[in-house]
Amino acid sequence: MMHRKTSGAWIACAAIAVSASLASSCGGTKPEEKKVVEAPKPVEYFHVDAATAGTVRGKVSYTGAKPARKLIAMDADANCQQANAGKKVYDEPVIAGKDGALLNAFVYLKTGLEGKNFEPVTEPVNMAQHGCMFEPRVIAVRAGQNVNVKNMDPVSHNFHAMPSNNRDWDQQQSPGAPDMEHRFPRPEIMIPVKCNVHSWMRAYIGVMPHPYFAVTGADGSFEIKNIPPGDYTIAAWHEKLGEVTNPVHLNPSGKEGVDFRFKDAGKE
Repeated sequence: MMHRKTSGAWIACAAIAVSASLASSCGGTKPEEKKVVEAPKPVEYFHVDAATAGTVRGKVSYTGAKPARKLIAMDADANCQQANAGKKVYDEPVIAGKDGALLNAFVYLKTGLEGKNFEPVTEPVNMAQHGCMFEPRVIAVRAGQNVNVKNMDPVSHNFHAMPSNNRDWDQQQSPGAPDMEHRFPRPEIMIPVKCNVHSWMRAYIGVMPHPYFAVTGADGSFEIKNIPPGDYTIAAWHEKLGEVTNPVHLNPSGKEGVDFRFKDAGKE
């Protein structure tokens, strides 16, 4: 009797084992492995030591023959004429004042900051469509920073930014409409902008990964502050004249002067 009970138990166990083996080979249920998802590492931002930060300042000038300005014919749009109170408006991409001071040159640190991440900026940079022209003609923002566009005219515009490293921004804006907002997530020098309604309207947007840039005013001057000491390439860009670069070494708490001169061919 004991032998029969033992045999019966052995047969039952063997059946269970065979059944489990068949279930496994036929894709039966298997304990699910838990995947460990690692939390993204926080971005480490570079913080400048104010005690050793320096400044680069200078002037951008144009020494060539001044191109003739071109009269913009706005007679096809009575609202544009009204917005300018009947005065003549010119397309003048190269504006050089006293001593050749060049307006609307974009100056920035081109190399020397690789591997450094800087904290994002929350306040927007503003641009207006005023008198059927873009104001200002050249702006710069940080990657991810808001560009706000206001329509101050009694006519509709179609703001069309045409980047090569970001997505197009093509948006219609009626008179009195709320400001438009947009962000460019990736750096780019420079993004051309046009109005699809008024072909003469042109502007440019520089998108930077760091805060070290400036746009020249009527006196052609620029100043870039709070730069960590080091070796850099500084560049000046202009929509018609191209780009020129200069090396600069900045000592701790140093102040360096860098001037740029453009000629007819675009660079010197």
